[in-house]
Amino acid sequence: QVQLAESGGGSVQAGGSLTLSCVASGYTMGSSCMTWFRQFPGKEREGVAFLDSYGRFRYADSINGRFTLSQDNSKNTLYLRMNNLKPEDSAMYYCAADRRWGAYCHNSSDEYAYWGQGTQVTVSS
Repeated sequence: QVQLAESGGGSVQAGGSLTLSCVASGYTMGSSCMTWFRQFPGKEREGVAFLDSYGRFRYADSINGRFTLSQDNSKNTLYLRMNNLKPEDSAMYYCAADRRWGAYCHNSSDEYAYWGQGTQVTVSS
């Protein structure tokens, strides 16, 4: 059974940094798209950073180069380093994985089969 577990969220002042981790079990890195989403209150989940089955990273335009993906396949972990955080980054952040091999990772949350429980990021002014 595929399980995803996020960690690393917390409260930080604007301009600070956080590193989120997504540990996958019952899952092989690269077998499908693995993506970080975030959800603002009352809004749909939106894709933030994407890892496809070729090992390529892609980021949402709104990130503006502030976030960086990395991975440790030996630990089955995908990281999201978030720098220069802004109050508008405050959201619940989720890790998601698809069931299928993917050369392009979609932005829509309904394309993903597996989800973690989320980790809260709160950025104060």
